[in-house]
Amino acid sequence: MVKTKHLANQSVIANVDWLSIFLYAVLVIFGWMNIYSASLPLEPTSVFDFSQIFGKQLLFIGITIPVIIVILSLDAKVYEKYSIIYYFIGILLLMGLFVFGKTIKGQTNWYQFGGISMQPSEFAKIGTALFLSKYISENQTLYETLKEQAIPLGIILLPVAFIMLQPDTGSAMIFAVLFLVLYREGFPAWYLWTGFIAILLFILALTMQPVILIIFILLGCIIHYFYNKSIHRNPIVYVLLAVAMSAFVFSVDYVFENVLESHQKDRINVLLGGDDVNMKKEGYNLNQAMIAIGSGGWIGKGFLEGTQTKGGFVPEQHTDYIFTTVGEEWGFAGSLLVVACFITLVLRIVYLSEKQKNNFARIYGYCVAAILFMHFFVNVSMLIGIFPTIGVPLPFFSYGGSSLIAFTLLLFIFLKLDANKVNEW
Repeated sequence: MVKTKHLANQSVIANVDWLSIFLYAVLVIFGWMNIYSASLPLEPTSVFDFSQIFGKQLLFIGITIPVIIVILSLDAKVYEKYSIIYYFIGILLLMGLFVFGKTIKGQTNWYQFGGISMQPSEFAKIGTALFLSKYISENQTLYETLKEQAIPLGIILLPVAFIMLQPDTGSAMIFAVLFLVLYREGFPAWYLWTGFIAILLFILALTMQPVILIIFILLGCIIHYFYNKSIHRNPIVYVLLAVAMSAFVFSVDYVFENVLESHQKDRINVLLGGDDVNMKKEGYNLNQAMIAIGSGGWIGKGFLEGTQTKGGFVPEQHTDYIFTTVGEEWGFAGSLLVVACFITLVLRIVYLSEKQKNNFARIYGYCVAAILFMHFFVNVSMLIGIFPTIGVPLPFFSYGGSSLIAFTLLLFIFLKLDANKVNEW
């Protein structure tokens, strides 16, 4: 019996996906190199100077090593069995911010313990992914009724509600990608279409007259009604849909002016081609980021040779804007390599998810791939001007212990589940 168990454990270790680990290591190491370049002071100092940003990040990387060992050593069943506990720990940490949290730049989304900070929203994503996977895997339904849909939606929206109260729009937005997982598991497609249309109408309502937009909405509903040959089409449904969309369009201006914070409005205005005042105020970071990326050319200026980076023209370059260092010092070739590593890692996770024998592991794998892709897509999109600046870190790259450790946990829990599939029947 002992021998059989020993062989099973050996097979789990042997079946860890080393390609994913290799990609993880490449991203972490290359990320640290760029943090080093972006935060290197003028005075000579040691690589192990833990008072510097790059030294602290090196310490965080060191912490991930025992974290990975513990994750891979634990029984794979603990992640599924105690998923609800992980979820509610994340919720409690989010709630605790309103009592013990530290407010930075108008957002109460950090705990401060002496010189150590922790952002619980990063860890709440893991608990949400685990519990959502647990619930869906145990309750395989067709999700045809609102009652069947309510609990999975609630699992996602509960942490989002607390994060929005901080307020941290960027972190809350990441949770929206989990709707893709719900869709993959049988949720109605109209959830995705509703979200997509709402975003599109919001943007259009800010760029054109509401009356003109409503005319297009009415024409679209009429054309779709006559184009739809289904015998179940109902004109009342189309009328209600047109009324709802028109009401949404008229509400956009109120929401924009009275609900959004001033800095959020300015960032959207910058994205939509705002006036010179906004471009100088809120568009400075974006302009400098695009200049830095564009100045790298095809092969970059070389490691530690970035003039924009060394000049400090891009604020917070070691965090949300770390990709600008890649663009400037490593050029198009280096940027393409980073993009290729991220895309390959995400696709690898999806591929491994499809091979899982256990529904929990498969669904969790989709969650991991979706969260990593959303972070990567939004972060890079911010820097090239096709998405508002909302403060979303680049996984494994951006400076910060919370994000690095949380992304490491997120990924390696799945790799443990994947390695354990040899013991699943």
